[in-house]
Amino acid sequence: MATRLSSGSGSGFGLCLVSWNVNGIRARGKRLLPLLQRLQADIICLQETKVTRDLLDEPTAIVEGFNSYFSYSRGRSGYSGVATFCKDSVIPFEAEEGLSGILANQGAAPASCVLEGFLDEELRALDGEGRAMITKHRIRTCEEEEETLTVINVYCPRADPEREDRSHFKLRFYQLLQARTEALLQEGGNVIVLGDMNTAHRPIDHCQPGELDCFDKHPDRVWLNGFLSCPPELSRLDQANEVSDPAPGLGVKEGSGNGLFVDAFRLFHPSEREAYTCWRTNTGARKTNYGTRIDYIFANKSLAESTLQDCVLMPEIEGSDHCPVRAVLKAHCVPADKCPPLCTKYMPEFAGLQQKLSQFLVNVQDSQMVPEPRNNPETERSSQPQADPRTKEGKVAGRRTGRCLMRGRGTRGKGDPRLSGSLLRFFKPAPANTSPALETHDDQRLSNQVNLMADSFQPAQDKEVKQDTGAKEVKQDTGAKEVKQDTGAKEVKQDTGAKEQKSESQAVFWKSLLKGLPPPPRCSGHQELCLLRTVRKAGSNQGRQFYICPRPEGPQSNPASRCNFFRWAKAT
Repeated sequence: MATRLSSGSGSGFGLCLVSWNVNGIRARGKRLLPLLQRLQADIICLQETKVTRDLLDEPTAIVEGFNSYFSYSRGRSGYSGVATFCKDSVIPFEAEEGLSGILANQGAAPASCVLEGFLDEELRALDGEGRAMITKHRIRTCEEEEETLTVINVYCPRADPEREDRSHFKLRFYQLLQARTEALLQEGGNVIVLGDMNTAHRPIDHCQPGELDCFDKHPDRVWLNGFLSCPPELSRLDQANEVSDPAPGLGVKEGSGNGLFVDAFRLFHPSEREAYTCWRTNTGARKTNYGTRIDYIFANKSLAESTLQDCVLMPEIEGSDHCPVRAVLKAHCVPADKCPPLCTKYMPEFAGLQQKLSQFLVNVQDSQMVPEPRNNPETERSSQPQADPRTKEGKVAGRRTGRCLMRGRGTRGKGDPRLSGSLLRFFKPAPANTSPALETHDDQRLSNQVNLMADSFQPAQDKEVKQDTGAKEVKQDTGAKEVKQDTGAKEVKQDTGAKEQKSESQAVFWKSLLKGLPPPPRCSGHQELCLLRTVRKAGSNQGRQFYICPRPEGPQSNPASRCNFFRWAKAT
């Protein structure tokens, strides 16, 4: 496993950049700051953050000592996403979300005018998944010349062999990336592309390269070969490998790769094998280092030749199915005076500008909900004609009166005493001096219901339990005798022993009907108990279970790797 690391950290040895597919950033919470500090870099580019605008929280967006920039998916929540964290000493002077500039970037000029062959609708789709973030920095090299460095953090799509549209989407994303990088180089300055490219470039970068003759013919690798340049040192190394290498064809072919960028890791470690950055976690392949190298740092040729100091892998950093990649430049950054508008600290929800629900609520105690009447309310009510509650006008007047009274419920007796009454005041019976001649049968029934409701709201200690004096009083002596009722029926007794026997017989019956799986077999290579797995891939065998060797996946030459044992699980 490639464990070679550059000595020292960060700015002490130049400008340090790290790329890492974190496979989800939200779960890290307060541990994000120690994690960023452990990477010891000035610019940290994270991919597959799985953070969309609705899920971005303050502990993730605002990290002490860093200014951050997020790109997130517009169509799916918790999907894709990249983030760039820059130290406060490396503040960029410009930041842009996406590759085309067609997204609203708070004043950034769109670059779609220089991207020929792309329609606006396609550009929105390519940038709408949150797969790219661009930051521009001013750096000074050893010659004390100030230059522009553009860092493009990308999370390239994965090609699904069962979905032709996603393979086409991936290729178009590659082409858009190339068009934008070439446009930036024409403007002057340097460009670094880093992130998860989702393609193993050479057979040496893959644990199972398959047929070598077909390996380079894959459309993704055809594009990558044209995007990257092949330095002369790698060509000479490849010619030597063809003579002495026991596994020829694993280097870089002469004449291939005339692009504008250089693979930084292969520039410094051209022959290092088993230098992988991604492993399958469900097979334990990281334990045997059985993976692929799909995470890269690419630099334009002039920057790589003059300023690039080293590039290493960091497999000792765990927490994801990928490991970080680290590069160091012989330069230092000239920070901008302030962060660009795309910085997360300027977002309304983190800058304290977003309106809160409490701003729309009024404290009842601090407001005069019901105006104080100028005259005696009893005199006014007596002087005004009372509306008949059975008419439409009377019902409307009653509802208005009820609303006015309900407005005073939050005062808790601190304001107008008329508004601090209990709930019982709304259920009091009609006055006793009501004329019987005006009280109809329906009014009498309504009055009875109100009386019953009012009684139900009285405290328990004030209630009196009245019993019919003509009935006999039943007294129970709890300290002496038990009162038994003779129902006239025979007492039914259950035999607990018979009940347990019945349960056991039912269990035996169901076990004979649903026998389940037999004990797992032992693998042929190590004689160890196998693991039970289920087919997840869609097809005729989806849902079927099978047994495999319990050891992690790895090369057959490694004795600690999994053997070839396989058996379908069958219920007996």
